[in-house]
Amino acid sequence: MDIEALRTPESAFQNLPDWPYQPKYISDLQGFGTLRLHYIDEGPENAKDIFLCLHGQPTWSYLYRKMIPVFLAAGARVIAPDWFGFGRSDKPTHDASYTYNFHRNTILSFLKHLNLKNITLVLQDWGGLLGLTLPMAAPDRFKRLLIMNTALAVGQSLGQGFEDWRSFSDAHPDMDIARLMARAVPILSREEAEAYAAPFPDIFYKAGVRRFPQLVMTDPKMEGVDISQKSQAFLRDRWNGESFMAIGMQDPVLGKDIMKELHTQIRGCPEPLYLNEAGHFVPEWGEDIAKAALSHWGIKSRNQKGGGNV
Repeated sequence: MDIEALRTPESAFQNLPDWPYQPKYISDLQGFGTLRLHYIDEGPENAKDIFLCLHGQPTWSYLYRKMIPVFLAAGARVIAPDWFGFGRSDKPTHDASYTYNFHRNTILSFLKHLNLKNITLVLQDWGGLLGLTLPMAAPDRFKRLLIMNTALAVGQSLGQGFEDWRSFSDAHPDMDIARLMARAVPILSREEAEAYAAPFPDIFYKAGVRRFPQLVMTDPKMEGVDISQKSQAFLRDRWNGESFMAIGMQDPVLGKDIMKELHTQIRGCPEPLYLNEAGHFVPEWGEDIAKAALSHWGIKSRNQKGGGNV
């Protein structure tokens, strides 16, 4: 049965700074009726590496605009979808439409639809809460993890910072996203902050934004706890891929302590890159992070003469 949803007009996305990418859409994603999912897909279709960038709340794929050019310069294919309820994707209007499994099944169906393999997962916030469960579900598809301020929610509190954020979000159902992003990321221009708000013309488009904090599994009875616990064990004991972690040290929600704990749960994860100026939305400092990760993995840029590392 089709889900009642809104679709942000294309005119809302005109002239976004540093976002030249052509939108692509899937309107027949298995299990989701006629809901239309947006993603960008840049670089060679037959590239050796695919970078799959998963955003969080209240952002959309625009979050990765500073990392995408670095990945493309290394000859990679870069794919960045918008979760339903965000960006250019359709936005179910009822809060109850959004569940943990609704979002997780979205990305699992997306992977099958595009038949993606040799994936480097690029994760932040809810991109990680969902994305870190994917290698266990389809281990043959994934080779690397690039992890930025996120968590695996396994049925316990993520700390006072997150509880404060959940309370703030619940108290502001018509969240002023441009203002929030400008405050959280002081390096943003006014136009960039407004680009984050572009998908949400009014409160009726923000059900997905409102729901994400409520879905974080801080109680053992919540949907998704079992999957996350099993994924935690998989990443700790059986993960054989490469990884890289960058930590925004000014994040009051999913900051250093949570990330250091997550670091111990990723088998073979090297010492993190600490970004003293970065807050929660770490990909806003993403150019340096992307270059450091590629250098760590020995992936060379096509743009460098003499074959030096990025």
